[in-house]
Amino acid sequence: MTAPTVTAPPAAKSALLPVDDALARVLDGVRPLGPEHVPLTEAAGRTLAHDLAAALTNPPFDVSSMDGYAVRAADLKAAPVTLKLAGESAAGWPYAGSVRPGEAVRIFTGAALPDGADTIVIQENTSASADAVRILELAHKGANVRWRGGDFHEGDSVLTAGTRLTARHILLAASAGHAMLATVRKPVVAILSTGDELIEPSDRPMAGQIVASNSYGLAALIAAAGGEARLIGIARDTPEDLAQKFEEARGADILVTTGGASVGDHDLVRPALEAWGAKLDFYKIAMRPGKPLFFGRNGAMKVLGLPGNPLASIIGGRIFLVPLISRLLGRTDTITPISATLTVPIEANGPRTHYMRALLDTSSARARVTPFGGQDSSFVRALAQANCLAVIPADAPALPEGSLISVLPLDF
Repeated sequence: MTAPTVTAPPAAKSALLPVDDALARVLDGVRPLGPEHVPLTEAAGRTLAHDLAAALTNPPFDVSSMDGYAVRAADLKAAPVTLKLAGESAAGWPYAGSVRPGEAVRIFTGAALPDGADTIVIQENTSASADAVRILELAHKGANVRWRGGDFHEGDSVLTAGTRLTARHILLAASAGHAMLATVRKPVVAILSTGDELIEPSDRPMAGQIVASNSYGLAALIAAAGGEARLIGIARDTPEDLAQKFEEARGADILVTTGGASVGDHDLVRPALEAWGAKLDFYKIAMRPGKPLFFGRNGAMKVLGLPGNPLASIIGGRIFLVPLISRLLGRTDTITPISATLTVPIEANGPRTHYMRALLDTSSARARVTPFGGQDSSFVRALAQANCLAVIPADAPALPEGSLISVLPLDF
């Protein structure tokens, strides 16, 4: 029996902006930042700005892949056969002459194949004396030879723009003759926590105070996404302090605020941003958790306002901030949702897309997902235990066990 696939019913009239529409607005017109050249030792995790062409040919010459003897295949008509030992070729010390008919050259792994030779007979299949070698087993033409350019030739494209550079890519770039790489400049993301109740993790909370954890979780999220986080501290709930902190964010590509985004008497962030010159695009998203989320711009700077609730803040960052950073980097390896089968039934959803903390099991042919029982948005321990978000569309009906849903893997 085929499991039912979850699809969202027609959208009902609502003041809340659907997540997909909000994300499209966030990414609208965003282009990759300019390039900067970094040495290979600093390139890990960076994003390649331009296609990379090989500056060298690899291998640069015909190379022996084994210890043995370089010979002419034409001399191997039958075994055993005895050949005159003409010299030696070692890595870094090639044989200067040419292998003539009836000759062999002692050769070692990584050494250049001498002119005239086209085959390597491995050492185990020979018996040598001071001036001759006896070939005990035949080898086919080209055996144990790595031919020049077998990997790539000078001028070949070896890496494409948008690649997030890992150890594998850096190894390739070095092999292709590059000591420096043009990488996209890391987006600088200024993070501002807001609220009179907030203290730093190093402080001991007094009555009514809570730790400002959002900025640290978001900083790690930003680093994992390829950006550069700049923490500018905590702003108190006054227009003056907010304006001062906004000024400290000047020069950043993105300003992220957490808290003060709702409509209470102490929620001053949005009006303070507008007074600062920001033009806000939208406010209130049809997502759970994270409804009081806004986005706008102040000149070239993008402004993303996340809720103060830690879980809503980090999920909002995953849904909106990570794709924005990826777009600024021109990345090609963004993580997209996958389909997975529910292992438990879940109740009908309301008018907001629900991002449920869950465990994804990909050990079998069909991925299976188990949402956690408690989804209270004030609990962050479950997020640390989760490895994905189960995405339940707005107004989805109750879903039985075995339903297919979208799952967003967590990579931070």
